[in-house]
Amino acid sequence: MATNAEKGLEILKQHVGKEEAPGDWFEVKQDQINQFADCTLDHQFIHVDPEKCAELSPYKVPIAHGFLTLSMLTHLTTSVKVDYLEAYQGIMMGVNYGFDKVRFPNPVKVGSKIRMVRSVASAELKNPNTIQLTHECKVEIEGEPKPGCAALWLTRLMYT
Repeated sequence: MATNAEKGLEILKQHVGKEEAPGDWFEVKQDQINQFADCTLDHQFIHVDPEKCAELSPYKVPIAHGFLTLSMLTHLTTSVKVDYLEAYQGIMMGVNYGFDKVRFPNPVKVGSKIRMVRSVASAELKNPNTIQLTHECKVEIEGEPKPGCAALWLTRLMYT
């Protein structure tokens, strides 16, 4: 008899390469950028000093740290609608396993709205109760032609 993970794997494989419906828009605010700067001790003016940005930055406004944009994937993914919820039947937990090929093609300016667009890139059974799921993720910026972040996100799904 197939395990929950093996059943989930068969469902996930059917969705490889299919783009999911985009998530909700989320506005990136200066106070969030400042808090991230405080946490990471990265207070470079391009992130935290609007006056200096207006004078010296080619963007003229502060931009989010690339790693802030990357860390927002966790929140942005919560509003992505999937049509394969049955693949998660029997899941005990999912853990972040890491990333492959992270890029920041476009700065995320303060006040921008961002959202997640993703697709299943691969799904692999690691043991009878664990799937390694890779999503191709893009953080779209409203009104911009290039994303703020593009990454392959690896998650380990552990089933009962």
